[in-house]
Amino acid sequence: MFIDSVELTLISGKGGAGAATFRREKFVTNGGPDGGDGGKGGDVFFKMDKNSHTLSAFRGLKQLKAKNGENGTGSKKHGKKGEDLEVAVPPGTQIIDAQSGRVLFDLIDDNERALFLEGGLGGLGNWHFRSSTNQQPRYAQKGLEGKSALVRLELKLIADIGLVGFPNVGKSTLISVVSNARPEIANYEFTTLTPKLGVVQADDFNSFVMADIPGIIEGASSGKGLGLEFLKHIERTKFLLFMLDITNKRTLDEQFETLKFELDKFSKKMSLKKFAVAITKTDALSQKEAEEKITAFFNFLHVSKTDNLKYALSDYLPNYLQNEDEKNAIPFVFPISSATNFNIKALIFALNDILKEAKNEKTHSS
Repeated sequence: MFIDSVELTLISGKGGAGAATFRREKFVTNGGPDGGDGGKGGDVFFKMDKNSHTLSAFRGLKQLKAKNGENGTGSKKHGKKGEDLEVAVPPGTQIIDAQSGRVLFDLIDDNERALFLEGGLGGLGNWHFRSSTNQQPRYAQKGLEGKSALVRLELKLIADIGLVGFPNVGKSTLISVVSNARPEIANYEFTTLTPKLGVVQADDFNSFVMADIPGIIEGASSGKGLGLEFLKHIERTKFLLFMLDITNKRTLDEQFETLKFELDKFSKKMSLKKFAVAITKTDALSQKEAEEKITAFFNFLHVSKTDNLKYALSDYLPNYLQNEDEKNAIPFVFPISSATNFNIKALIFALNDILKEAKNEKTHSS
């Protein structure tokens, strides 16, 4: 089961009480107070766990609590510190204050560990309160209570490439062909009900993570369909791949315009994210019909094919586009077929090149 949001009350441990004891031993006169201090309560930590991919481990839980510190004892013996609570969450988990909505932590780095709540201090034993005027203090401090907080854990998957498209455009089929992911595939809409991640091996030395989210429909940014609930999962992706179905009743430009509108309306950050386009199911049409639809889409984008490349002939050469405004240029538009593997290798290589370029730009800028 995929769970991407849970609400929990987290409580740090209470400090142990100090002891109010006196030394009573044969042949020892004036033993005096010797009550030890209480142990500190356990702290609450968040830790990123790369081996988990959902928040399902917290399903049904309402509260998690660190251990209390132990009470002090005689002979000035301190109580044992309470055991810390370590909350292990998958990469991409945000810890959000449930009342204010403020993001407290955003765990994305390997082995990241963050202190969230400190345990209560242990109380002082009575030997701390002895004085010349009070040689037999019969009181000790109680331990301090732990802290509590109501938080919402929200998972935003971390992937390199995010697939965006209408339902049943071939996203699940593509990710099953190029990666180790095995999503449900069927000839009806909304077969993908939860986000899926797949690792794509570009070559012997390079791989990247691809994310498939439920299909986006018109009005998704206003709450229609399933896409809105999961759009947050592609906010972290480095690059988007728009997938347009050449057999759909909508034209390629209508699909493109709708997807752009819904993403832009959902998030300004999303509207600035770089993207390319894959035109799917090209095997379902004749070459002539496919070329007519693709040429019309190129005209809509005001771009042209490079003169020396034929977009519908090569199984390896990328179909890079020319655009006067390089900042807004679409790196490529690929007609593909997951069923026949047409242009699939070219698509993988092109996506890998884009990710390497982005990595190099980040390295040079820092």
